[in-house]
Amino acid sequence: MKIALTTALVAVLAALAPATASAQGTTYIPLISKGFQHQFWQAVKVGAEKAAKDYKVTITFEGPESETMVDKQIDMLSAVLAKKPQALGFAALDSEAAAPLLKKAQAAHIPVIGFDSGVKSDIPVTTCATDNLAAAALAADKMAELIGKSGEVAVIAADQTGKSNIDRRDGFVTEMKKYPGIKVVDIQYGGDLLQASEATKSIILAHPGLKGIFGANEGCANGVANGVRELGKAGKLVAIGFDSGKAQIDNVKSGLLSGSITQNPVGMGYKTVEAAVKALKGEKLPKVIDTGFFYYDAKNYTRPEIAAVLYQ
Repeated sequence: MKIALTTALVAVLAALAPATASAQGTTYIPLISKGFQHQFWQAVKVGAEKAAKDYKVTITFEGPESETMVDKQIDMLSAVLAKKPQALGFAALDSEAAAPLLKKAQAAHIPVIGFDSGVKSDIPVTTCATDNLAAAALAADKMAELIGKSGEVAVIAADQTGKSNIDRRDGFVTEMKKYPGIKVVDIQYGGDLLQASEATKSIILAHPGLKGIFGANEGCANGVANGVRELGKAGKLVAIGFDSGKAQIDNVKSGLLSGSITQNPVGMGYKTVEAAVKALKGEKLPKVIDTGFFYYDAKNYTRPEIAAVLYQ
C-alpha cells in the first residue's frame, strides 16, 4: 500500500491519534518498534494509526529513544504483555534477548506480528518488512555502476544484532562479489548521525583511494553525507544511503548522497496492524509480507510512485 506522506499529514494524524485510540474497540494491539529517533519510525506509526482507524482496533506505538537500548525495549515488551493484548507487533533489536517474552506471548496465544527487522524465530505468524537483502543488493548494483565496476568500497551499518541491519550489510557485500573489480575494504557500525560521521571519516582517511560508501539506515546515511562533506569529498566519492526523511532527501538533492533506497514505512505500519487483525480472525498469512522498496536519486525522486513512499 502506498500512501503519500507529507509533514502536514503526519502532524494531523499524530494529533488525532490519542482520540482515535480511546474511541475504538476493545481489541488491543500494541506495537513495539526499534526506536523513535528517526523519521522512519514516525512514518510507520502513521500507517499503524491509519489501519487502527480503518479496522476499529486500539493500538499503542512505542520504542526506545535509541536503537541501541535493548534493555529498554525488553522492558516495554514486558509491560505491554502484562496488559494482555489480543495481538502484538514487534521489531526486535535483539531477538535472543526477546525470546523468553515472545515464548510467553506464544503460550498465551497472542499472535506476534514481526515488522521491519522482525524476529529471528518461528514465533511470529508473519513479518511485514522490506526485503532488505534485495534492497541492499540494489544499492550495491547502483554503486557498482556509478564507480565503473572497479575500486574500493565500504559499509556503515547500524548494528550487528538487528536482522534488518544484518541483511542490509550482507545483501550489499554479497552482491558486490559479483563485481571482481570491486573490493569491500571496511565494514563499521554506528546507527546514529555522530557515530556514522566519525566512522565515515575514519574509513576515508584509512583508504585514500576509496570510491564508494554505503550507509545502511537513516542515521548511517546522513552520517556518511556529513563525513563526506567535512572531508571535502563531495562529488569525488559515491555515497548511497538507505531510508528517507528530510535530511536524507536534501542530501540526495544536493549530491552529497548519490542516491538512496527508500522503504515504504507507512505501508509497513498499516500492514502490521492489518495482519494482526487477520491473524485474530484465523486467516492464513504468508510468512513474509513484502512492503516494497525503491531506489531514488536527484533525477527521479519526484516520480509519483517514489514520491508516494518518501517521508519527511
